[in-house]
Amino acid sequence: MNERDDGRMNEQDAPIEAGADDATLVEKLEGIAEQIRGDAGLGEVHDVRAMVRQRLEEANLPTDESTVDAVVDAVGFS
Repeated sequence: MNERDDGRMNEQDAPIEAGADDATLVEKLEGIAEQIRGDAGLGEVHDVRAMVRQRLEEANLPTDESTVDAVVDAVGFS
């Protein structure tokens, strides 16, 4: 998180865990799939494909169809 000019904290715009930037693309995609599986298990995912695309965009990762397909397949809920 970054501090705003008024001293309050704004949105998280960088990974929190140390070493998160060191993850390979495959590890990042697996992490997103794991997060979405957890959310789906809680009933918080209505459209897996849309959620995958959103998470990839938020993480500045590729959003091409083959990447989205791979993550959707890894999630296992479609």
